[in-house]
Amino acid sequence: MLVFEAKLEGAKEQYERLDEAIRTARFVRNSCLRYWMDNKGVGRYELSAYCAVLAQEFPWAKKLNSMARQASAERAWAAIARFYNNCKKTIPGKKGFPKFKKHKTRDSVEYKTSGWTLSEDRRTINFTDGFQAGRFKMWGTRDLHFYQLKQIKRVRVVRRADGYYVQFCIDQERREERELTGKTIGLDVGLNHFYTDSDGQTVENPRYLRKSERALKRLQRRFAKTQKGSKNREKARTRLGRKHLKVSRQRKDFAVKTALCVVRSNDLVAYEDLKVRNLVKNHNLAKSLSDAAWSTFRQWLEYFGKVFGVATVAVPPQYTSQNCSNCGENVPKSLSMRTHRCPHCGLVIDRDWNAAINILELGLRTVGHTGTHASGDIDLCLGGETPQGKSSRGKRKPHQ
Repeated sequence: MLVFEAKLEGAKEQYERLDEAIRTARFVRNSCLRYWMDNKGVGRYELSAYCAVLAQEFPWAKKLNSMARQASAERAWAAIARFYNNCKKTIPGKKGFPKFKKHKTRDSVEYKTSGWTLSEDRRTINFTDGFQAGRFKMWGTRDLHFYQLKQIKRVRVVRRADGYYVQFCIDQERREERELTGKTIGLDVGLNHFYTDSDGQTVENPRYLRKSERALKRLQRRFAKTQKGSKNREKARTRLGRKHLKVSRQRKDFAVKTALCVVRSNDLVAYEDLKVRNLVKNHNLAKSLSDAAWSTFRQWLEYFGKVFGVATVAVPPQYTSQNCSNCGENVPKSLSMRTHRCPHCGLVIDRDWNAAINILELGLRTVGHTGTHASGDIDLCLGGETPQGKSSRGKRKPHQ
């Protein structure tokens, strides 16, 4: 599934009608969630049928396209199903009980195959449901002429701090050809450096949020001093939201480009299977961990691994920093110790470099076996051969 995005250009009245559609979609989603709470045993199909009841009971809800109402019900069911799955898996802590959606800057409404039409040149979109938002010009770099209309399964209108965007979900698998490089790599993510690989190379942590904190605090103070309900408050909220949006875009852009570079340069990528949700519970490191965007980086690694046919392997993080990459002995060390010094073989090496080598070794042992987290075509990546023994990068001569 491909997702193409373009910015919408229209009049102020058109944006207001899009806001009405977004509010209605949120109302349908919250009403379905309340219906599930009040009626034990309600399932997905009952929620879909309940959309027709809402349309009859509330005339303004009927303005929203019927498939858009069903998509809102599906969103409610997605939250419910996620809660059920977490309960079945006996995940410790909170299970993610579904919550009602509130008004926020970033919100959306999703259409399916009706309620919208594209122009012949595929540069404008017309929303034809009861809200009659009308025709919008689309600004983007993606060309929709390469795909048939029947391949567009969803059209999502997203409201952000800097305007309105349309996303097209296209039923098309992405596959890219690449030449084999014969290289394998292990990655150890960190806060001092974004990651350190098994060759000892490092990528600096950009720290976009930390660099923008001063400006964000100033905008937050200005927003707090405005009067509630005033136009100045809306302007201040928009400026603050745009600054946060810029930081998030910078973080995502860095993660995507870095993941793409790593995948295209190697035939196998091994990384730690970190539980970032648990790590951010440490309030001393939560902001820095969120700013590093490890989860986003991992998601794009796995995505590009499937696109380019590269094996991506998530290995258990236990003892990767403590074990010696040369002799395998356990060398306990605290987080403040940044250098690995092995008393058994005499290896002196950077702590993260040592961990990256161990991660690569675990990845080479794991790939090709049942129950791994590997994604991508392993035969394509490794030329049909299963790695035997250790990589030539796995052993390092002791540094005296």
